[in-house]
Parts: sequence; C-alpha cells; structure tokens
Amino acid sequence: MDPIDIKKLTKLYYSIGEVADMFDVNTSLIRFWEKEFNIIQPKKNTKGNRVFTTKDIETFNKIYSLVKQKGFTLEGAKKALKDKSKTTEIATQQNTNQELITKLEEIKLKLNQLKNE
Repeated sequence: MDPIDIKKLTKLYYSIGEVADMFDVNTSLIRFWEKEFNIIQPKKNTKGNRVFTTKDIETFNKIYSLVKQKGFTLEGAKKALKDKSKTTEIATQQNTNQELITKLEEIKLKLNQLKNE
C-alpha cells in the first residue's frame, strides 16, 4: 500500500472508520495502535467518538510503514518513532542495501556470461 498523501486530505477531522478505510485495516487495529503509541491522541467529539486530524493520519502512515511494510515489532516502531533520525537512518540503510543487492546481481550476471563464453 502506498502512503496516504496528507496534502490530498481536505477535512479537518476524520472518523475512526474513515482512517481504517484509508489504511485498509479494521477499526480495532486503529484503537489498538492508539493505545500502544502515546503520540496518537485523537480528540473526541460531543458524542464521545474519536476524531483524527491530518497529523494523526501522518503518524498512522509512519506506524503502518514501519509495522506492516518494513516488519518492525511494535517496540521497534516505538523506538524508531521516538528517534526520527533513526527512522531516516533505517530508510537510508535499506536503500543502500537494495543498491548493493542490485550491483551484486549485475556482477553475478556478468560473471555467468564470462563463464559461459
């Protein structure tokens, strides 16, 4: 899943159902992440329903990316979110790893071509 483009969000507040639909997850997961990650603190409307801001959705973007796409544990994601530079470092390291893998595959291909000649 691609990250949610915060710039395209037009409303001030989003319901828990709308946020769950954005990330294609159950509302229970949104509530669970809210409890696990203290940086998410949605406001409640007069009925007592959670309402999420674009900042909350941006945080969910980060959590979703770390947990669902990169395979972090909840504890690992918490640590990464606390240290933004670490998150950047991890992303840079993953890009570097991918570049190395690509270069090694190219070398392997060239070696196999030389072997076959």
